[in-house]
Amino acid sequence: MRITKFTHSCVRLEHDGGVLVIDPGTWSEPRALAGADAVLVTHEHTDHVDVLRLAGLGVPVFAPQGAVLPDLAPLSVTRVGAGERFTAAGLTVTALGGRHATIHGGQPDCANLGYLVGDAVYHPGDSLHRPDRPVETLLVPAQASWLKLTEAIDFAGAVGAERVFPIHDAQLNERGLTSVNGWFAETVPGYRHLAPGESA
Repeated sequence: MRITKFTHSCVRLEHDGGVLVIDPGTWSEPRALAGADAVLVTHEHTDHVDVLRLAGLGVPVFAPQGAVLPDLAPLSVTRVGAGERFTAAGLTVTALGGRHATIHGGQPDCANLGYLVGDAVYHPGDSLHRPDRPVETLLVPAQASWLKLTEAIDFAGAVGAERVFPIHDAQLNERGLTSVNGWFAETVPGYRHLAPGESA
């Protein structure tokens, strides 16, 4: 499976001619969606979903039950719940988790699903929900208002994936990204930073 990282939490997965895109938000490049067959949305925050762009795309979109998406354009969404397995872009997907990580001071959270794609690649969205089975590739949130770096490192270590790529990193400047990458590389086996547009 070819994985291409785009800005922030957007990831493009290509396998056997199918193209599946996860979390194409307002910060990610439109080209991430070129030729997409389906889209997975982990939760309702705009850094993870650009509703207008998806409405114009016209492909199946899967999002959590309870996610509140802005009614800005007609968008057909299939709602999924934790534990459901379904097929998107020819790949088997398992929805895991259920809620967004706590942000601060009791701020309301929202529905959030992590997606295990092809029983191999795990994108947790804005959570540190551990999958209940081994995964080959973990997409680990690197920086967020709801996250401490030590929590992300511990999460990656607990999951124990062979390959670990950072996501949720668009608010880091170059110096911050270098620091975060240094910590991950020293502590998490299989860690590799992918720049936007880079594939593995």
